[in-house]
Amino acid sequence: MAESGEYPKDYSTRRSSSSSSSSTTSIHVTALDGIVNVNSLFTIAVFVGLSLTTPGQHSLENPNACDAGLDVAKKLLVFEVVSFSFFLFSSLVAQGLKLAINLLNSKDVDEAFRAHINLKVLRWGMMGSAVGSVMGCLFLMLSIIDVIQIRLGMLSCGSKSAVHSVTALVVLVSSALLVYISTAIYAFWR
Repeated sequence: MAESGEYPKDYSTRRSSSSSSSSTTSIHVTALDGIVNVNSLFTIAVFVGLSLTTPGQHSLENPNACDAGLDVAKKLLVFEVVSFSFFLFSSLVAQGLKLAINLLNSKDVDEAFRAHINLKVLRWGMMGSAVGSVMGCLFLMLSIIDVIQIRLGMLSCGSKSAVHSVTALVVLVSSALLVYISTAIYAFWR
């Protein structure tokens, strides 16, 4: 038996692994919450993009030759639907993982923040959710390019405002996605 004030060796090991597991579980839930929240914002952007475009709309450029045709409006609709699908996929995977963690937490009353979850499943699920968000962002960017062409004129016409807008969009979104992807891959392998 241990002296007063000391715990048996296996108890302290269990205790430290419990606190390590609880902080890890808490971090995973926070990360999943972040994915769901960001996907919700992007989903709103999808519907705003859909509401801003109507067939036969004239661009803000003077020559009517720069107006986008029906093919651009069709591509916009396809990109918006695919983008929405990826964001929904990503959010549902993240919500499913969160639900599993919360249900597993509720089974162990003594340790409310500890969940016994297969880390491989959790990692692959989080990676799948991240891939869904990245693909949703790519298709959302393509749909915004079509919105720009409908509102500001076709890129093929050389509309300066359309070219500048698309350039800024592609450069900024691509760099942000590059940071997100490299961070997700780094976290996945650690």
